[in-house]
Amino acid sequence: MTRYKNRSARIAPASPPLPAEIQQAIDAVMHGRPPLVLFTTLARDRRLFFKFFNSGLLDRGHLTIRQREIVIDRVTAACGAEYEWGVHVTTFAAKAGLTEDQITSLTIGTPEDEGWDDGDRVLIRFCDSLHRNCTVDDDLWAELSSYHSDEAILELLMLAGAYRTVSYLVNALRLPLEDGARAFPT
Repeated sequence: MTRYKNRSARIAPASPPLPAEIQQAIDAVMHGRPPLVLFTTLARDRRLFFKFFNSGLLDRGHLTIRQREIVIDRVTAACGAEYEWGVHVTTFAAKAGLTEDQITSLTIGTPEDEGWDDGDRVLIRFCDSLHRNCTVDDDLWAELSSYHSDEAILELLMLAGAYRTVSYLVNALRLPLEDGARAFPT
């Protein structure tokens, strides 16, 4: 896993005060914590901010928090998106029941590492397949279907794609890691 070499963003965040509707949207997600640099950077453009913000999949859908975080952590790690990986691991790993060994495995390991059940392994292989080939072969699809409904698979595809997009953003913008967020394991 490569680490960010440059801790300075290429595009500065919007200067406060943010427009009221953007600030309200951020406050609803951050629950009193300071806004993420990604959010304040996108706040430079109202249209782009809301296109991004309204496409979130962190609500209660067809996936458990554990399934969702396995996908997000694996996708962002595969993309080298240390910023977003760090935000998610710091904020959600414990709630998702991910152990330190599992966090490391999602970052630099394989689906065959110890500590995963078969359903978790399918999700990791799913992420790896999408990352490598931008598709899922028939065998993996059948295996995925044995654990997830069609609607959940649609959500998994959208989630993986959304976090690949987030990875593009945070990597290309070279966003500095958030204060207190974890960095990739060494």
